[in-house]
Amino acid sequence: MKIGIIGLGLIGGSIFKDLISLGYEVVGISNSQNGENIFQDYTYLKDCNLIFVCHAMNKTLETLDKLENYLSSETIVTDVCSLKEFVSKKKYTYKFIPSHPMAGTENKGFENSFEGLFKGAKWAICPLDEDKNVLNVLIEIVKKLGAEPVLTIPKEHDEAVALISHMPMVISQALFLAAEDNPLAMKLAASGFKSMTRLAMSNEEMAVDMVNMNHKNIENSILKLYKAVGDLTGGNYPELISKIKQKRKIL
Repeated sequence: MKIGIIGLGLIGGSIFKDLISLGYEVVGISNSQNGENIFQDYTYLKDCNLIFVCHAMNKTLETLDKLENYLSSETIVTDVCSLKEFVSKKKYTYKFIPSHPMAGTENKGFENSFEGLFKGAKWAICPLDEDKNVLNVLIEIVKKLGAEPVLTIPKEHDEAVALISHMPMVISQALFLAAEDNPLAMKLAASGFKSMTRLAMSNEEMAVDMVNMNHKNIENSILKLYKAVGDLTGGNYPELISKIKQKRKIL
């Protein structure tokens, strides 16, 4: 199997490195990276069986459209965007399966990519109308990368990631803004504050795309958070904390 990776940032670069280590024939497409099997010309993707589109969300639709000029109807294409509804509205001439690896760090770029990023991670996959054989090709590669495939639908995916990824990033940024003007607080800040604000260091382009493109789900998630804070401070704190600790153990 020959696999193409478009965009060699943190996610694309890590997929690229993992698949080479696993012995696959891999082609990388990048405007910023050079090296063996890395090109700028999309014609190198023509004979690929599977392609990962790892561009920023604001560039992904343009890339998916461009691929129609190069790929056969049998080529399988997936993306890695953290939102799935916006990429699921158009039919393509190739076999497109939206997906999203729930993995990453606060760093960006090929220089920060590494083998093993996806080990133990969940990988959301949103089948559209593909036959099972096509879907199984992607599932098998996801498993080879060390991730656990989770089948879902685009709308439910976008609501879920607002709760567990996009809202936490916004809250992390807001927490830092709330504390930054207190010199003593910043001097005393230790592991708890540093862990809580790690997501404030997220890739700026990715963060802007998340907030602009998923703002309604993020707003709904913040309302749920506000209610949860009210529940915690409403007199049942010990009981709720005990319940949280039990459920948190399964993550």
